[in-house]
Amino acid sequence: MDKIKAEIAGEIALSDDPGATMKKWRDIFGIPQVELARHLKITVSTISDYEGNRRKSPGAGVIKRFVNALFDIDQLKGGVLTAKFAEKQKPVSDFFEVHEFARAITLRDFVGLIKGQVLSNEDLVDSGRIYGYTLIDSIKVILEMPFSYFQNLYGNVNERVFIFTGVSTGRSPMVVIRVSPSKPSAVVLHNIDANKVDKLAVKISEKERIPLILTKASIEEIKDALNRI
Repeated sequence: MDKIKAEIAGEIALSDDPGATMKKWRDIFGIPQVELARHLKITVSTISDYEGNRRKSPGAGVIKRFVNALFDIDQLKGGVLTAKFAEKQKPVSDFFEVHEFARAITLRDFVGLIKGQVLSNEDLVDSGRIYGYTLIDSIKVILEMPFSYFQNLYGNVNERVFIFTGVSTGRSPMVVIRVSPSKPSAVVLHNIDANKVDKLAVKISEKERIPLILTKASIEEIKDALNRI
């Protein structure tokens, strides 16, 4: 949480209108001037003067007390906003790994490297070229990952393959991809039999023209083969 506090403090300190920035963050936290003043043991007019830039720009000490007070009051109210900030601080490695290739490879070569089986859109496999892959824990991404992390799945380029682990039918990952503005070049469902793949997942892959690939190779085998590229 110290990182978030430092970012807020830095925004106030560097703002051309520090009073307005202080008011913005007080509003975001939903804290009235009276409550903030009481917590800081200062007058309401002092808060008002800072926010209206009627006092000289707040120094580092004032800003630190102000930011700490926002979080302290939020904690006293149940810590809803603090919890949201903490969620956004989770490292992306908790949900996925992004790997970029040193050179482009064809999807056909990719399928061979992971010992894959193409389930749909095989006509695109020979023409498709990719520049990396993202290994995704499907359960964590769908249930826990903040939406703001989603674009990070694509690394430097969209021409990549999503490899989903922990899948049971493949339906949920494909539904997420269906409603997302960006699309991967192909999707791999790890350690699932063809007869277990949800029909809707296949239909989505066909509609979106995204090859759906299955593999039973271990994650260690897959990473060892792909990380050499």
